[in-house]
Amino acid sequence: MHNLVNPSFSLSEPTSDWEHALVTGNGRQGALCYGSPAGLRFTLAHEHLFQPVTEPLPAPETAAALPRLREMLAAGSFSRAADEVCDIFGYAETRWIDPLIPAATLLLSSDRDSDDGYTRGTDFTTGVVVQQWPGTRVEAFVSRTANVLVVRVSGETGTVTLAPTEGTPERPIDVAVEEFGDDLVLTGRFDAEWPGALPGYTVACRVRRTGDGLLIVARTAVGLRAPADALAELPESGFGELLAEHAAVHGDLFGRTALELPGTRTEQLFDAGRYAIISSTGERPPTLQGVWTGTYSPPWRSGWTIDGNLQAALHAVHSTGTPELMLALFDLLDAERDDFRENARLLYGLPGIYAPAHLGTHGRQNHFGPVWCLTFWTTGAAWLGRLYLEHWQHTGDRVFLAERALPFLREVAAFHLGFAEIVDGRARFSPSYSPENQPANTDSQATVDATLDVQAVGDVLRGLLSLAPDDPEAPRWRELLDALPPYRIAPTGELAEWIDPRFDDNHEHRHCSHLYPFLYAGDPAVEEDPGLRAAAVKAVRDRLRWWLSEASDEMGYGLGLLGVAAARLGLAEEAYGALVRLEEAYWRPNRVPTHNRDHMFNVDLAGGYPALVAAMLLASRDVGPDGVARIGLLPALPAAWPSGRVRGLVARGPVTVDLAWEPDRIEVTLTSPVARTVHVTHPGGTLTVELAAGIPVTSTSRWRVS
Repeated sequence: MHNLVNPSFSLSEPTSDWEHALVTGNGRQGALCYGSPAGLRFTLAHEHLFQPVTEPLPAPETAAALPRLREMLAAGSFSRAADEVCDIFGYAETRWIDPLIPAATLLLSSDRDSDDGYTRGTDFTTGVVVQQWPGTRVEAFVSRTANVLVVRVSGETGTVTLAPTEGTPERPIDVAVEEFGDDLVLTGRFDAEWPGALPGYTVACRVRRTGDGLLIVARTAVGLRAPADALAELPESGFGELLAEHAAVHGDLFGRTALELPGTRTEQLFDAGRYAIISSTGERPPTLQGVWTGTYSPPWRSGWTIDGNLQAALHAVHSTGTPELMLALFDLLDAERDDFRENARLLYGLPGIYAPAHLGTHGRQNHFGPVWCLTFWTTGAAWLGRLYLEHWQHTGDRVFLAERALPFLREVAAFHLGFAEIVDGRARFSPSYSPENQPANTDSQATVDATLDVQAVGDVLRGLLSLAPDDPEAPRWRELLDALPPYRIAPTGELAEWIDPRFDDNHEHRHCSHLYPFLYAGDPAVEEDPGLRAAAVKAVRDRLRWWLSEASDEMGYGLGLLGVAAARLGLAEEAYGALVRLEEAYWRPNRVPTHNRDHMFNVDLAGGYPALVAAMLLASRDVGPDGVARIGLLPALPAAWPSGRVRGLVARGPVTVDLAWEPDRIEVTLTSPVARTVHVTHPGGTLTVELAAGIPVTSTSRWRVS
């Protein structure tokens, strides 16, 4: 019997609230584990189970109106320009993506009427959730290899039922449950009639009675299945065999990185965040709620939001050594590519791709309104393009570069070559939008020349020119890159969120999109200009001042990204201040983070938190044509961490970094899959290391890091 001898954490209070459940998942299927000895609940979900609620429509045909919209924005009629888009399309209200819904709830009932001795916990290394009380132990995990929920009950049998999850769907679902001896099959039929709409789903559950308990195996499948077929496809293996196969795969992913720091809170949340992202990445990346939901109306419909949320959720995937998890994002973007092209054509009359802020069962730009004027946000695909660059930089996969990254980046560039207006040698971006902020001195989120536009587009163009310098389009890429306007420093001294001087910064806001370069490899312009660096530092501090006040509340992942920017700029105590605030306010006892302070189950911070820790310990720049890797050790080490150890971080190159430090000593081991030179900076100086392919090199130095 597999025993959870040392759970990653343990709780003694039962809960009837799914938002406080323990989580297990394999990315494709998820299970929320909660309840009490009298009734344990396992609420099941599937990554593709979006209930068809809102028929997708083509993006609005605003291309012909673009000159008029630009005139309005130039004249300062910002709200009128946003209203105009809605008037053109005849939108009375915002159209939402389809919601991710629960498939069913498996209930294990007993006649026990006491919670005495009850404990629950999760083993992050295996993905096993355990709930136990005197005489009874219930273990559950979702297998990465067999793609089923597996539950073993030891010490009693009880009654097993399968039923729809409590709540009212937005549209009716015709649910039927059939019994086949102890086995159960639930079928849910949807009533949507438009082409491509999902017809329904099937949950098959096999129950086997053992000597002292039960073995339950359940699988959710999208689409309607014959009950006999759905049951026949469930695996016949026992608990131990299923767990061993699963734990080998899950354990490999989770074990890629390990952290030791003074105290246990940061270590545990670092592990909890990585566990949640690993467990909710399958054929698709984590939604806003990962691969879990206990409601038919999840916040923002629990799709993929790409103006920061999804990027935060995936932010630690590369740096903590699990790059294969990123492929789910690229597969999603491939599936939506035709919609992205149609968005570009209809919205702006251009080639290339346009990615909307919200993705679900389609990639069409349907979600916008006069306040949230998201048709003006043209930088979504460019930001996603950075993730393609990140994957190349952290894997060195040349097939990926040639077949996936460069084609995507070329389409991003094609759109912006047509969209950006070059007047007197200067590129302008109109309309523009800095997610999801409004200048302090205007009445609208509609703007011109958001700094993010210049940063993200410039990032893509530099990447293309470095990786494909002989491309026929390279001269046009260079022309646009050279025409990008310089960053603006606001009269108050901070890096401005808008290049256009008509817009005053609003620091009391959850987003920090103008710090985009510092979420990744940095910014050449800032590296070369002390004045710009000082302005970026002030922007971080001004935004952090609001975050650490009582006025802030929402979007904890935004604080995580702000902390990453602080770390990239070498602001150790600011980065640590963000980390402490996140630990105190945005994690529940079940080790799942929330969107607001103790409000709304949300996994964005599950990626953002370990990314912040990693950024405080390791920095790196993009590797250029010379193949030299440039790495910074302990770039934002706070006084609270005088000693520590981390194994398995990955710098751009890629170079794997194992690091240990004490107040007067640092030891680093570097490994590269190819021979390369590595320039290393650290709190005491610099060194150059020559690496042979696959051969670790360890360097120990003595200097003071405090």
